[in-house]
Amino acid sequence: MTKRNKFWWLPNTITSFNALSGSLSVVFAFEGNLVLAGLLILVAAVFDFLDGMSARLLQAYSDMGKELDSLADMISFGLAPAVIAHVMVRSQYPEINLLMDANYLQLLILLFPFIITVFSALRLAKFNIDTRQTESFIGLNTPSNAMIWASFPFVLSFNADSFFAGIITNVPFLLVFSLVMSLLLVSEIPMFSLKFKSLKAADNKTRFIFLIGCLALLGVFQLAGISLVILWYIVLSVCEGLVCRKGNN
Repeated sequence: MTKRNKFWWLPNTITSFNALSGSLSVVFAFEGNLVLAGLLILVAAVFDFLDGMSARLLQAYSDMGKELDSLADMISFGLAPAVIAHVMVRSQYPEINLLMDANYLQLLILLFPFIITVFSALRLAKFNIDTRQTESFIGLNTPSNAMIWASFPFVLSFNADSFFAGIITNVPFLLVFSLVMSLLLVSEIPMFSLKFKSLKAADNKTRFIFLIGCLALLGVFQLAGISLVILWYIVLSVCEGLVCRKGNN
């Protein structure tokens, strides 16, 4: 019988806080406090990072931890961002009672953001059995998608009169963006990982470029710049993939 690591409980405890943060995000989103809902998704992302780091440092890996991580991610990065998107769409139709007088088209519009939840589940299931994604990602990871949606309330709260705020409160944009981001989750587009194998610039050129861009965007836009950081990540991943493909031809 394999001896259990005495710290086996620590990564799982941190993962549980991830699930709790995501659950509370859903509660506060339905209560109309989207800023707190978005903040809790960011907190969940921190716990998601810490559980993996603690498991590596303590060598406290387990099959249960892997399954628990996916279940927690499903709540925090699958359901919670979909609820934020739903509430944002819902706010544009305050006169419609979802259960009483909404027609089929209105129901489709109001409930369409939950496509994020469905595709996040597909993404997580695919990731768990895809042996290609040990050092990088194929398709957008769920935390990145969730953080984009988490940042939208910050834009509306701190830059309500901005051009960007006008875009993200537009219902057609929200619906199309929900679809595009959902498709990115299950796409075959290579996405680089932020794990540094060393501190050598030559080995981590893309990562350093990404971090410099992140500092610039967050320095200018603060929390509202998180969505731009994720878009920067997607663009840089696509560019790196094209360069690598060209180099292999």
